Amino acid sequence: MTKPSGGNQWKTLDKDLGRISQIEYATTYVARPLVGPGIALAFMVIAGLAAALLFGTQPNNMIVVAAAVFGAYMALNIGANDVANNMGPAVGANALTMGGAIVIAAICESAGALLAGGDVVSTISKGIIDPAGVSELRVFTWAMMAALISAALWVNLATKVGAPVSTTHSVVGGVMGAGIAAAGFAAVNWPTMGAIAASWVISPVLGGVIAAAFLALIKSRIIYQDDKIAAARRWVPVLVGIMAGTFAAYLALKGLKRVIDVNIGTSLLIGLVLGVVSYAVTRPMIRRQSEGLENRNRSLKALFGLPLVLSAALLSFAHGANDVANAVGPLAAIVHANQFGAVAGEVAIPMWVMIIGAFGISFGLFLFGPKLIRMVGSQITKLNPMRAYCVALSAAITVIVASWLGLPVSSTHIAVGGVFGVGFFREWHMERRLRNHVGHTGMPKKIPAEERRRRKLVRRSHFMTIVAAWIITVPAAAVMSAAIFLLLNTLIS
Repeated sequence: MTKPSGGNQWKTLDKDLGRISQIEYATTYVARPLVGPGIALAFMVIAGLAAALLFGTQPNNMIVVAAAVFGAYMALNIGANDVANNMGPAVGANALTMGGAIVIAAICESAGALLAGGDVVSTISKGIIDPAGVSELRVFTWAMMAALISAALWVNLATKVGAPVSTTHSVVGGVMGAGIAAAGFAAVNWPTMGAIAASWVISPVLGGVIAAAFLALIKSRIIYQDDKIAAARRWVPVLVGIMAGTFAAYLALKGLKRVIDVNIGTSLLIGLVLGVVSYAVTRPMIRRQSEGLENRNRSLKALFGLPLVLSAALLSFAHGANDVANAVGPLAAIVHANQFGAVAGEVAIPMWVMIIGAFGISFGLFLFGPKLIRMVGSQITKLNPMRAYCVALSAAITVIVASWLGLPVSSTHIAVGGVFGVGFFREWHMERRLRNHVGHTGMPKKIPAEERRRRKLVRRSHFMTIVAAWIITVPAAAVMSAAIFLLLNTLIS
């Protein structure tokens, strides 16, 4: 019997090693999509263990543990969906890389939640449900649990289909649905729900109009000027001053609850002072930065890059300060009710609960945020630093105006409405320029209908998907919450 030659042995070994390598590649390819959910699941388990350790052997501790797990799940979904609205425009305008945006957003969201997050959260979510209808401890606990689970599931589903939805409205719908299941339709404060429904229209329209107005200002005062650089030296410091003043007023109004109670007048005065200071500081900086730049639009983008990054960071800080309660509000209510054996209209948020919210938002952003960031930043309409700057500025201004008017608005709807506003303004502006363009015959040039459709600058498919998701958020979350409440009540009573 002849032995195989050494060369054949090496060929056989190479083939076997090649097969093993292919198996490893295939395993890596299959396992990669499971990494994110695996880390998310681990975080939820850690949140539950932390609740078990901190809540100790008190009565109903398993209910608090379950609520902590679902609170962590909700926070993960807010990070995956809501934060995209703040960072999407900056990434779409290429002012930030995806990695840079995620790092800045994670730091600023967590800082906003832990440093300036509200001490107190309304357990009946802005007076949606009559407290008398859910005054019994068991009913209240299951209502809050159902609201938390349904809101988290709905935001998760919306993220899957690529629709940025309002987590505030998801929680509102969850509380309403559980309240109806527990105490009937009469328990709902319908005027409050009517105001929230009105905000579905008011928020995006107001955000879009303000963003379009600022883009019109930039086009007329800077882009269409003969000397663009000289115009930018005059107007960019003014725009930066408006941005700084607006954010100062916004953060004073929304993000300083732990330090001092600030009314709208004081916050506007703070904004005015800081806006003037920012204008004075920025003017020489822009002059130095603009030296040697060519007189073209590409040069202007460089002047808006840093203000856009700062505005995205400030939006994330304000969002963390204002919206973390959406994740942890029902959890804080459950913790308080089971700790003291009574239902309270307002409760303090324990620090460990706030930490779950802050870290959950950061993990959700890292693991699942890029999909929605790309969608908001580049798939609705094409953004550059100037357009993205208008979106960020309109978001802050709209929230200030809405707070002054007492309107319950959604930061998600405002930011995405700003993106739509910029896109639709560009469509209208292009149409107007085409109509005014004179052809060889001396008459305005006519564009065929098919070519006009091709030149649309806002993707209609995304527009319809997002608007549909906004409209059905509250009823969908309400139906899911009612079903979950009835299920919990049946299984555990």
